Amino acid sequence: MKKTEKRKRKRAPSRWWLTFLFTLCVFCILLLTMIVVGSGLYLLYRTGVLSPLMRERSFFPVTLLVFILASVAVGTLLSLLLSRVSLRPVHILMDGMERLARGDYGARIDLGEVPAGKSLAESFNLLAGELENTEMLRSDFINGFSHEFKTPIVSILGFARLLNRGGVPEEQRAEYLEIIEEESARLAAMATNVLNMTKIENQNILTGVTEFNLSEQLRTCVLLLEKKWEGKGIRVSADFDEHMAEGNEELLKQVWINILDNAVKFTPEGGEISLSIREGEGRISVEIRNTGSQLSPEDRRRMFRKFYQGDASRKTEGNGLGLSIAQKVVELHRGRIAAESGDGGTTFTVELPAPR
Repeated sequence: MKKTEKRKRKRAPSRWWLTFLFTLCVFCILLLTMIVVGSGLYLLYRTGVLSPLMRERSFFPVTLLVFILASVAVGTLLSLLLSRVSLRPVHILMDGMERLARGDYGARIDLGEVPAGKSLAESFNLLAGELENTEMLRSDFINGFSHEFKTPIVSILGFARLLNRGGVPEEQRAEYLEIIEEESARLAAMATNVLNMTKIENQNILTGVTEFNLSEQLRTCVLLLEKKWEGKGIRVSADFDEHMAEGNEELLKQVWINILDNAVKFTPEGGEISLSIREGEGRISVEIRNTGSQLSPEDRRRMFRKFYQGDASRKTEGNGLGLSIAQKVVELHRGRIAAESGDGGTTFTVELPAPR
């Protein structure tokens, strides 16, 4: 709301300045027309061309007619000449818009240092930049989804063909069937996450807001992933008091599951995951920390991007959508999500508005 008001205040002087420039341009054309025509008539009088005519009674009407016709002709000529200069920014803008319409989102324009033109150019360049970023995200999404979707399908197809040929030992047969089951589950999870991502990205207003027990929700999420963290011998501690939260309970549950699943994925065997809740200054903060190696700056910078998976050795354990979904849900709740990483491990912090 504040940004919109600032933009309106910024546009107001620009509009007044544009009106002033247009008025000044028209005034200059009229003034130049009068000066040119008047100077021409004065020169004709000084050279004696008009002197004989001045003695006749019809001199004034003829002179007035000549003045009017000359003013129209000179004014038209000056307008054509000045319009080439004054309309140049319009032509530049039209050319830029045509480039955008053709899909050239790298188009940028420069309308000089005049405040109105400069403001218009900045708005156009901002729009072009946003469209360029959107196109890059769309392209990355399609490429990432195609790759991530293709990998398990190829795996399933390969093992299915091996089983179809027959002659596979029982031990290997069981192993192949287990891989097919895992890859099928991975495809199902990916499809679900893509649907969730699409739904959340198209949602700008938070609905289904209720007050619920945040502490109980976190404990439930830990239990839902018990098979995963117990399988790696990970110790999980959730030492906190009872805290209430306000928001969409189902969406926030997905946030905790996604972050915890990511923590289990990157925690080494025998490691530890801890959960804590802090409340104060109108905010409620949830911290989920896992032991393990330090994240690289590149991983921290790109970890919330769709389909990004930092560790190539663990790509089969996820699809790179969990943290993207978590970030979008937290932003819908007017909250903030961040990750810090050091030698001892990684900590995800989610801040949400405290219940009113």
